[in-house]
Amino acid sequence: MSIYITKAGKEKSLRLYDSQMSRLGVPFSDLFVDTRFGKTHILETGNLSGKPLLVFHGGNSTSAYNLLMCRFLLDVFHIYAVDTIGHPGKSAEVCISPCGYDYGIWASDVISGIGCEKIRCFGGSFGGGILAKLMCAAPEKVDRSVLIVPAGICNAFPVSTVKMLLPLIKYRLTGKNEYLIQTCLRMAVSRGVLDEDTLDTVRDSFDNVKTKVGMPSNVSPRLMKRCKAPTLVIAAEKDCLFPARKVLPKAKKMLDGCKTMLLRDRGHLHILSKREKNFIVDFLNC
Repeated sequence: MSIYITKAGKEKSLRLYDSQMSRLGVPFSDLFVDTRFGKTHILETGNLSGKPLLVFHGGNSTSAYNLLMCRFLLDVFHIYAVDTIGHPGKSAEVCISPCGYDYGIWASDVISGIGCEKIRCFGGSFGGGILAKLMCAAPEKVDRSVLIVPAGICNAFPVSTVKMLLPLIKYRLTGKNEYLIQTCLRMAVSRGVLDEDTLDTVRDSFDNVKTKVGMPSNVSPRLMKRCKAPTLVIAAEKDCLFPARKVLPKAKKMLDGCKTMLLRDRGHLHILSKREKNFIVDFLNC
């Protein structure tokens, strides 16, 4: 069963993907690896002489959009940006349950597929939840990790999702951009965060994709403690989905020596400062 609403919608979504990769303006290669859940697409790009870094994107999004948001990683790392299976992009349209640890097993298969025994990892939002599942399912394959506004650590009760419903319904009925923006502002806090790439990606998700609302479930503290890789967890003060006041203390309890960073006055969708970007790069490049 397709993850897209229509065949034409799939074509529009893939055109956006290719357009965003074109505008990224860096050389890249398309890789496909087999996993026990289906064929998975990976964009290999960045500094091919740098340390390998596996990058997981957010939910109902793509690696093309994520790379536009994470340009600061490209000059330093040999990037493997993976399209999450069952989400928009070029991986198999096979949906995996966000409960349990199948996403972690899938991510482990991806690492084996690109020929690595272990690798540095970076994941945001839904992708942070996938990374948390990987750290539980195959901790030996994680060399070092950064989880930013991640699912899977301490998910908030989904009141925010309910609050997004009214403007989303208005958008679906009218197609007006103002309602799309109102929907996004529940996560962004500030209008300045909503650039055209973000709005195009959210619009594509609502217009063309059978949107998935279930986030990776919270991981077991017992299983998470098995992961000894140096870890940095970043959470936003005003994140309606994964609030910093809950995520950061929980992460510190679950992971020995875990480093944390608070994004003050920012929401789930946010802009990182140059200092924060440099801190992430330095942490991953150790």
